[in-house]
Amino acid sequence: MTNKNKYFVANWKMNGTNKSVNLHKKIIKFAKDKLFKSNIIYCLPYTLIGSFINIFKKSKIKLGAQNCFYKDHYGPYTGQLSSKMIKAAGCSYIILGHSESRFHGDSDKMINKKIINSLSNNLKVIFCFGETLIEKKNNYTNRVISKQISLGLKNVKNKNNILFAYEPVWSIGTGKVLNESNLIKYISFIKKLLNSKYKIRKPIILYGGSVNSNNIKMLKKIDNIDGFLIGSASLKVNKFIDIIKKTYN
Repeated sequence: MTNKNKYFVANWKMNGTNKSVNLHKKIIKFAKDKLFKSNIIYCLPYTLIGSFINIFKKSKIKLGAQNCFYKDHYGPYTGQLSSKMIKAAGCSYIILGHSESRFHGDSDKMINKKIINSLSNNLKVIFCFGETLIEKKNNYTNRVISKQISLGLKNVKNKNNILFAYEPVWSIGTGKVLNESNLIKYISFIKKLLNSKYKIRKPIILYGGSVNSNNIKMLKKIDNIDGFLIGSASLKVNKFIDIIKKTYN
């Protein structure tokens, strides 16, 4: 059984309605269990943040958003939300740099602005990065990781409020996960990079990409992984709880 106080981040993406709220009250009772001293974070669509805040307010479960606008002030930006507004809504965390957001137009430069703005508004950033299948096949994984981290952290000062989420693009939603030896290699590379180049003594490193209750048995063996970014398996509360339980058993 691991003694680490790990992070479990539920990324709901574009899923859920207000009917989902009552179904997830079970996680509150589970989070009180002293055997599982975990950091549980729900990153929800904007439409659900207010409803979940009401049921989670007396628990230790934190809430986050999945993205924000790159500018940090109020203005004529129809359909956008700034990190300032997300913090005011009650969130503590925000996912930035996710490959799905990159696919829909988030450049490294834009992600960097979002990181700086979010940190300035006292949000903790879950900073995602990872290689595509073509990049993996060409052995560019370390190069891609280094570039995305370098551009994302440009002029960022309070790096200790960032959780670094390695999420191979080819693994998201496919059921495919790196084998143990390769995962150890890449996670170690990320940790050494953050230690040496960015002077982050104890970086928090998450792994994401098809995390479920079956592969968690392998993933939990890797000491340098401090937690998990969990997509579809977090939508059903029993599956999410099962992942957490199996991490500690």
